[in-house]
Order: sequence, then C-alpha cells, then structure tokens
Amino acid sequence: MLPHHQKSLGRDWTTPWENLQRCCWNRHISSCMRWPGHYSRAPYPYFSSRHFSLNWRPPCLFESGTQFQYWNWRPDNLSQTSLIHLSSYIMNSEGDEPSSKRRKHQGTIKRHWEYLCNHNKEKTKILGDKNIDCKCEDSENKFDFSVMSYNILSQNLLEDNSHLYRHCRRPVLHWSFRFPNILKEIKHFDADVLCLQEVQEDHYGTEIRPSLESLGYHCEYKIRTGRKPDGCAICFKHSKFSLLSVNPVEFYRPDVPLLDRDNVGLVLLLQPKIASGASPAICIANTHLLYNPRRGDIKLTQLAMLLAEISSVAHQKDGSFCPIVMCGDFNSVPGSPLYSFIKEGKLNYEGLAIGKVSGQEQSSRGQRILSIPIWPPNLGISQNCVYEVQQVPKVEKTDSDQTQTQLDKTEVLVTAEKLSSNLQHHFSLSSVYSHYFPDTGIPEVTTCHSRSAITVDYIFYSAEKEDVAGQPGAEVALVGGLKLLGRLSLLTEQDLWTVNGLPNENNSSDHLPLLAKFRLEL
Repeated sequence: MLPHHQKSLGRDWTTPWENLQRCCWNRHISSCMRWPGHYSRAPYPYFSSRHFSLNWRPPCLFESGTQFQYWNWRPDNLSQTSLIHLSSYIMNSEGDEPSSKRRKHQGTIKRHWEYLCNHNKEKTKILGDKNIDCKCEDSENKFDFSVMSYNILSQNLLEDNSHLYRHCRRPVLHWSFRFPNILKEIKHFDADVLCLQEVQEDHYGTEIRPSLESLGYHCEYKIRTGRKPDGCAICFKHSKFSLLSVNPVEFYRPDVPLLDRDNVGLVLLLQPKIASGASPAICIANTHLLYNPRRGDIKLTQLAMLLAEISSVAHQKDGSFCPIVMCGDFNSVPGSPLYSFIKEGKLNYEGLAIGKVSGQEQSSRGQRILSIPIWPPNLGISQNCVYEVQQVPKVEKTDSDQTQTQLDKTEVLVTAEKLSSNLQHHFSLSSVYSHYFPDTGIPEVTTCHSRSAITVDYIFYSAEKEDVAGQPGAEVALVGGLKLLGRLSLLTEQDLWTVNGLPNENNSSDHLPLLAKFRLEL
C-alpha cells in the first residue's frame, strides 16, 4: 500500500517521490507509467517499465515547452516535492484499486462532431458542433461521403481474453446484449461506408449482414485464415456507390516462414453514384494487423502486402491513383515507426528492433534487429510496396453478383532492387485524427480495457494535392484527392473510466468507432 497521504488523480494515484523511494523500491509497479503535466511534446505511448528498481529513477516534471526525452532523464533533477503518476492497474488487490476504476453507475459517453473550417491541416481550426451541420452533400462538382472504422470485438475473442474485461458487469458482455448496441451505433451515425474488424463469421451470416442489408448496405467479408472465427467487412450504401471490384488479402503465406499468422485485409474499388457520371473511383481498404507487440517484422510485412494490393487496385491507366481511404486496427500507436511509415511514405529500418516497430510497449523484450530485407524475394513485393510480377487477372464482383474477368486492371511492374533498409510507398496519406487534444496535449484513445487505453485504430486518407506539397509521395499524381470535412471526436482514458471503461452498458466494444466525413472535388 502507498502512504496514507497519497492523492487520487483521475483514475490513477499520485504520491510524493520520497514516499515512493521509501515504500516501492524493487516492487513491480506498472507496464505503463504516466506523468502529469503537458503532454504535447511527449512521445507516444507514455514511458513504461516492467520493473522499477534502484537502477532507475523517474524524471522531474517537465515544462510544457520542453522536449520530452526520457533517455536523458537524471534522478538528481527530482525535488522532494515531485509527484509521480502511477497507472491505477498496478495495484495488487481489489481493495487497493483507485475508486475511479471501480464499477460506477453508468453514464453516457459524450462525443461530438469536430468540423474543420480549413482543409489544410497546418491551418485547421476545429469549430466543434455548436449548431453547425456538415451533412454530406452531392452536386455536379463535389461528392461527399462518410466512413466509419469500428472494431466491434468478436465474441469468441472476448471470451478467450476474459481477463481484459474483469471491470465489466457480466451481462454487458453477452452478445445478445452487445449486438443491439452496436447496431444502434451504426444506425445513429449512418455512415456511407463501414469498415468493421473482428466480425465473427457466424454472427455475420445470421445477424450482422442481414441487419446491415436492411439498412441499405451492400456487404463484403473476408474471414481470417487458419479456421479463425472472425474477419474484416466493408459495407457501403447502395444509394452512394456501385461496386467495381473486391480484392481480399491473405497475410498467411505457406511458402514464406515469416508469414505464419492469419490476419487479413480487404480492398474494394467503389464508383460514386453522381448525376454527371464523371467521377473517379474510390479505393477503400480495411485490415486488422497482428497484435503481438514483439513481431514488428510481421506487422511491417503485412502492411506492405496491403499497400501493394491498394497500389494495384487504385492504379489507373494514366499512371495516377484514385483517392484512397485506408481503415483498420493497426495495433500500432501514434509516433511509432509503423505509423510514421504510413504517414511519411518512407522508413529506414536499419538497426530497428522488432519489438519497437509498433510502439505498443517499451519493455526489454523483442530486441532482435530487423533483418535486411525484412521479407524474402519470393513474396513478390518490392521495397516500394508494389507487386514485382504480373498477377493473374482477378475475378470481379458486382452488385448484382455477376462476375466477369477484370481485363483492364493494370499491375505495377518493377525491377529487382538492391538490398536496402529503406521502405517506401507512393501514397500521400494523412490521418483523420491528430491523436492529442490540442488544448491539453493529453492523448486520445481508441481502445480501453483492463490492461491498457491507447490509440491503435485509424482512418488514413489521400489528401488533396495542395495539402501534401513537399511531402514524401507527393510526386505521385492523384485524381482529385479528398478533403476532410469533419470527424467524430475521440476521448481520453479518464473520460472512458467515468463510464467504467469499455465495454459498458451503452458502448459494447472495447474500441470506439472512428468516423470521418470527406469531400471529393470533381
């Protein structure tokens, strides 16, 4: 137990540094240590340590304008009045648990629309939703649409990982309780495109697909390989789009020892329905990458396979790419090498430990260095994340379930490359969310359960040309480009614990749905 004069801060505890020295040396403290103050310059995730020993000292609390570099922290900078901020789930017994994490009377999560008055992200101003309506509208010169990305939590995975949901009342974990809530959310937000992860196959066939079809959606589904019970789905409204092609991606490859996991992706090419008919197609991708924090080599390879398929599907005859929206649970945090690769279009992974790729944890595990190249040549994907060889023409699926050979699909052909530790892709992708609250610098979170509360879910999109000038990949032509009109706000970890975390009585997944509104200028 910590001393009697400790204080509660949100869902966590604070205690003077000298008391921690006296009481807590050599005690297992936490896998996620938190520091109060201004977070805007802090790396993501927060500094963490599996064990707290005499060889380690926390830093002084940093000023808001000071670069946060934990590798330069010195114990002699600490004053006797410094407070440390301990994640609440370090407590060993239920009686030790902070009151803010104990079960509460349920409330409702307050989320609002953030409308952007300037589409250049360097100058974006968030207006909030004070009586402002930003409905998706179509005209001869613009096409507006909304996209939701939502990990709905497979019931089988919930039951297999019940230790993550000890904070929940048992009735809220039953599928018969959860699905009506999930469907209610989908109805309420009324997105034009749904990208769903952890969609359990039996529930998809008997409940999810019929329910969504009754709401006007066309549904496509890709189950994970290896007899896994769940997969990814993309659903879109008949009234907004026509289906041009369906392109599933299996990350398991029996001829590549590295790729022995059963994750999948799904890529659709959609044609907007507009009166003029003069509109480029839109490429929608959805995936759920491997969770294992210590296998960054597999995560990067899975991402490269998805990007190669997107490049193939979005590539047009004139050499340009149609607009792209890439959604999913990437099991990587903001600022991690994998996240940076998606946004910046390049990554030099020489000397990078496989356990550091996703940034999910800062432990000493996973210190093997990534090999060069990461994946073998027989995978058929270059370091530019495009297919190296001509593929067999794929079978196209249409709304009427008729099939025809897709003869005009152009594959990107590249020559063999020298061994290099540089990965690249040719899309100028931006994230819908900024991942920190601008006024406080506190991180947004997209998932929250008994073990952690972090961001792992994203909506990436190909931004307008003027928004990406000078960025990696900007030399690749885009037909049109997307403007971000608005996004549904995210929450802090403390916000979520005021309603007993996730899942709860009103929110029936351990992830929050992400939602964005886009405009395609024609």
